[in-house]
Amino acid sequence: MDNRLLSTRTTPSSNPLKGYLYVMAAALLWACSGIAGKYLFRSGITPAELVQARVTIAPLLLFAVLATFRKPLLKVSPSDALPLLVLGGVITPMLQMTYFLAIKHIQVALAILIQYLAPILVAVFSMFFWKERCTLAKISALVLSLGGCYLAVGGISLKPAGMNWLGVCWGLCSAFFFAVYTLFSERQMHRFSPFTVLFYSLFFAGICLNAVFGPLIFCKNSHTATQWLLIVFVALFGTLIPFGLYSLGINHIRATRAIITATLEPIWAAVLAFFLISETLLPEQIAGGALVIGAIILLQIEREKGELSPAAIRARMHEDASKNSLTGTLE
Repeated sequence: MDNRLLSTRTTPSSNPLKGYLYVMAAALLWACSGIAGKYLFRSGITPAELVQARVTIAPLLLFAVLATFRKPLLKVSPSDALPLLVLGGVITPMLQMTYFLAIKHIQVALAILIQYLAPILVAVFSMFFWKERCTLAKISALVLSLGGCYLAVGGISLKPAGMNWLGVCWGLCSAFFFAVYTLFSERQMHRFSPFTVLFYSLFFAGICLNAVFGPLIFCKNSHTATQWLLIVFVALFGTLIPFGLYSLGINHIRATRAIITATLEPIWAAVLAFFLISETLLPEQIAGGALVIGAIILLQIEREKGELSPAAIRARMHEDASKNSLTGTLE
């Protein structure tokens, strides 16, 4: 049976509250991942090794789970494989690589700030090409979230003269690919379960990066126990779980709302630094957090019709298929 119908049977119509909670949790895990990645780079791990490791380990873990509990979600027809190949073989590796190249050359906070220019790209594309409504609340939420992100990462104190412009360029590339990943994932989830899209995006990314860099280069160099622990942490809690949560979020609230909500990442990073390493939580960071939370509340208050969310579209496809099947039986 077609994976598209199997996935709709197990997916209820959209639930916006779940969508926001999923993305907020993903942002928290990404904040932890950025800190772990920076430590690994300082300890001698290269961006190529870390990116290859995360897209090799993560799909293996997801395959084990799906093969055990949800095997039908692994089935796709050859005609449907090409878009997933593009998502996994091109978009996902470029997103992973550009982000870690950015944080190799510039501060994690600045890399996050640049990457979160992506909501602008997603919003503009969705409104112009996917006929998404352009509302005052949505535009206001976009401005609030970007302003909050700027304050949270200490944008006020950033000096252009002291920036590593190569790192900035990688950050801009990361923003572009984050936007493309978000939009492309939403479109694929019109037909497939979020877990199907996630698995093949990581699976094809793993094949691509093992072909480009050489098979399992992250295993060829000796690493300490701490490095291996952090590599696995980034693969599981910085890749598989947060990207899974982010996909589930898009599934319920669509791309624009999901990526605006994801600007909570630098807020989470500031809070973690306060509690874990006793960094001072500055007034502008608190104000930035308030702005991002205000943006999310604004999006939640302005409830958009849910029939365009991937979950609702797949549910409607299943209903139509069931009706057609019943009509054929009656005839």
